[in-house]
Amino acid sequence: MIVAGLGFRSTATDADLAAALALAGQAPDRLATLDAKAGALATLARRLGLPVVGVAEAAVRGQVTPTRSARIEARFGTGSLAEAVALVAAGPGARLIGPRIKAGPVTVALAATNEHSGLQDMKDSAQ
Repeated sequence: MIVAGLGFRSTATDADLAAALALAGQAPDRLATLDAKAGALATLARRLGLPVVGVAEAAVRGQVTPTRSARIEARFGTGSLAEAVALVAAGPGARLIGPRIKAGPVTVALAATNEHSGLQDMKDSAQ
């Protein structure tokens, strides 16, 4: 399963969210963001037929992420909100698929569960 974690400013439009998600390069199975912002993903989620996972702020605090933003770290206690939300929503053992992507007021990160990671690792080793 692939989860797209989205961090975005309150000025982000549905078009901004969709454009950033399109740049991620893989179709997610779920969208995730903070609980307080989950409603902002409703239109996009309906259009894509995807569920939205709301993640509590407390769940991202202390989540280790490969990229760091001083502003995000001061506010949420993690280096990247998009990466942290994706990892938490994907569940234990999840890993990021690639680097986060910034597009205007939106940041997107993709995380995969161990099940998906294992399949991908098998495909990679077969090549």
